[in-house]
Amino acid sequence: MALIAANLQAVRARIARAAQAAGRAPGDIVLLAVSKTFPARCVAEAHAAGQQAFGENHLQEAVEKITELRELGLEWHFIGPIQGNKTGPIAAHFQWVHSVERERIATRLNDARPEGQPPLNVCIQVNVSGEESKSGVAPGGESRLAEAIARLPRLKLRGLMAIPEPTSDAALQRRRFALLRQLKDKLAAHGHALDTLSMGMSDDLEAAIAEGATMVRVGTAIFGPRNRER
Repeated sequence: MALIAANLQAVRARIARAAQAAGRAPGDIVLLAVSKTFPARCVAEAHAAGQQAFGENHLQEAVEKITELRELGLEWHFIGPIQGNKTGPIAAHFQWVHSVERERIATRLNDARPEGQPPLNVCIQVNVSGEESKSGVAPGGESRLAEAIARLPRLKLRGLMAIPEPTSDAALQRRRFALLRQLKDKLAAHGHALDTLSMGMSDDLEAAIAEGATMVRVGTAIFGPRNRER
C-alpha cells in the first residue's frame, strides 16, 4: 500500500508541475488510474490513498473488480476497444466510455444504458497518429460521429480521446496532442459543449497537459509494470 500511495503522490506532483509550467490549474486535470491487469486489492489501496477514478480495458476483469469493490463508490472508465456484443455490460457498469469510434457502437451503448442511471459519459477516440493497429476515427471523422451521439439521449458526449504512438520525441508528442485539442475546439465551435481531452499516459503526460489535457490515463507509474498473465 505504501508503494502505490507513494507512486500516486509522485504522479500528482508531476501533474502539478506540468500544469504550472503550462499556466494551468492542477485541479483542472483529472488523474485516471489505469488498473487493468492489477487485482482489486491494488485498486482498493489506491482508493485508500485518495484515488477515485479508475480505467479498465478488459470487460470481464473489470466487472469482477467493479462488483467486488462496489461499496467504495468508485468511478469506472472503460478505455479499451469495444466489441458490439460487449456494449450491454459496458453500458450497465461504467460511468464513462472513452473509446467510441463507430455510430453503431454508440447506438448500442445508448440502447443498453439502464433506465434510472444518468446518461453515459462518452469520448470519441481519434487515431491522431494514423496507425493501422490503433482504434479510432481518422481526424475529421469525429464531426459526423459527434452529431450522431448528440441525438442519443442516454449518452453525453464529453470530448475526445487519443492514444498516439509511443515516442520519446517531445515535439512529436506535442503535435499529436495539439491535433486532438484543435479537433475538440472545432467541435465546440459547432455547438458541442465539450469539456474533456483524455490524452497522456505515464510517459507523455507532461506533453499532453501542455496541450490542454483535462484527463490523463496513468497505469504503470502508479501500479508498476504489468504482469500480462494476471
